[in-house]
Amino acid sequence: MRLKDKVVFISGAGSGMGRLASQMFAQQGAKIVANDYNAQSLQETVDRVKAQGGDAIAEAGDVSKAADVERAIRAGVAHYGRLNVLYNNAGVSLDGDDSVLTLSDDIWDRTLDINLKGIGLCCKYGIAELLKAGGGSVINIASFVALVGCSVPQDAYTSSKGAVIALTQSLAVQFGPKGIRSNAICPGPILTPLLEKLYASDPAKRALRLNRIPMGRFGKAEDIVHAAMYLASDESTWVNGASLVVDGGITVNYF
Repeated sequence: MRLKDKVVFISGAGSGMGRLASQMFAQQGAKIVANDYNAQSLQETVDRVKAQGGDAIAEAGDVSKAADVERAIRAGVAHYGRLNVLYNNAGVSLDGDDSVLTLSDDIWDRTLDINLKGIGLCCKYGIAELLKAGGGSVINIASFVALVGCSVPQDAYTSSKGAVIALTQSLAVQFGPKGIRSNAICPGPILTPLLEKLYASDPAKRALRLNRIPMGRFGKAEDIVHAAMYLASDESTWVNGASLVVDGGITVNYF
């Protein structure tokens, strides 16, 4: 098992990629401290992990609130005895996120609170525990939009994800000498159930988006979780400060 006995904190574990990561990491022997603001969906994730024979606990809380993050991480360490991997997956892309010319203060604040401050708080309390454990891995979810411009702007989201890459690089330099490697993953467009439903009713829009992806398909949540599993495992012990782009080639496609 690639992650045998590693204790992994996963934010945004109540649904989507975070839920899948909890299940896939547990299948590889990890013990999961699952975190999400939605306690009900979070418990469902933990129930699914346990149903497949895995080990997980639910620690609900809002990553933008320091007290919630500190409590969740401390509870996880109290239960399992240590922390080895910090998987900062929680993030939002809000309706109304558009150009800086039209963005409301609420969208700016909420986006940066979750996508940037939330990762910062998880690192504040999580890295302290990684240091006690003698090292470990920090995995931050950024985005391909942090690397390229887009004619359909999401300026709050894009800004937050660009800052995640910058923060990851700073962490890599600060804590690399102490045995903690910090890396970002930049996913391309992932075909969520909501997006799939939207594209089913608008084939032209689907074709337009697919035309930009050299691999000819949208990403799957599994594509990102497999990359995260590599960064969590001992296979990546000399990978530090990287921004791993998993996007089917969209960021290198000129036409």
